[in-house]
Amino acid sequence: MSTTVPSSGLAAPAPADRVETPDTREAAVGSADATGAAPIRTAPWEADPYANALRTGRGPLFLRRSDGWLLPLDVERWCSDAGSADLSALHRCEGPVLDIGCGPGRLVAELSSLGHRALGIDVSEAAVARTRGLGGAALLRSVFDPLPGEGRWGTLLLLDGNIGIGGDPAALLGRAADLLGAGGLLIAETAPVDVDERVRVRLDDGRDGPGGRAAPAARDAEPFPWARIGTPALLRHARAGGWRTADQWGAEGRTFVSLRRPARERSARTSSQSADSANSTPVISSQLPK
Repeated sequence: MSTTVPSSGLAAPAPADRVETPDTREAAVGSADATGAAPIRTAPWEADPYANALRTGRGPLFLRRSDGWLLPLDVERWCSDAGSADLSALHRCEGPVLDIGCGPGRLVAELSSLGHRALGIDVSEAAVARTRGLGGAALLRSVFDPLPGEGRWGTLLLLDGNIGIGGDPAALLGRAADLLGAGGLLIAETAPVDVDERVRVRLDDGRDGPGGRAAPAARDAEPFPWARIGTPALLRHARAGGWRTADQWGAEGRTFVSLRRPARERSARTSSQSADSANSTPVISSQLPK
């Protein structure tokens, strides 16, 4: 479903930070992965409204359903320093951290300052460039692409609504289990209401066209699957997948859940990728102590 797309006029990011795994492979923005396949670039988050919002550090920016309903996206908070609610999650992180859907990079930058080895991944070139501009390590990847350190991450982050990625929380939890090491931690931000919704949405900057319809850029953008899920629903999906609840809390009107990885065999795909280094942890050279 994902396709390689043009950069929509974005300047190419500077060369990526070197990311080393125990088998000494390198991964770089726009480069081929270890299997020889180029990383997939997913169209929706390359849309101009998103890239423009990250460049300017402000909205408005929304996810728009086909019926016109709008979900506001908090661009200003994403582009600011990590706040106290963010820190309530980051202080729970263990070991090397993978920030899934890292956006403009405030969490990766803060994790680095806290002494964690941290890597962000995002399907937006603008997001990766901004993260790296803050000094963080970031790759242009989807969570469903091959990634460095599979099966060896200590903590995964799915904050800022990113539990909705792909529109299928159960599938995303399964992928997270493949990425984490034994006993690894997933920290997810949930919707502050009890909801379990699958939708198809487009990015929209809120500029209506004639008659109150979405502007042409929003109408022409390809819709993509998304999910909104509250804490009760996420815990139901987690239990079904064998996850153990570690904690749940709220801060500044936001709600969070931490989950322990299921004690099960990894998928055959993940096992074959990491057979030579199953007991190692990812090493990100730019984050190593000097």
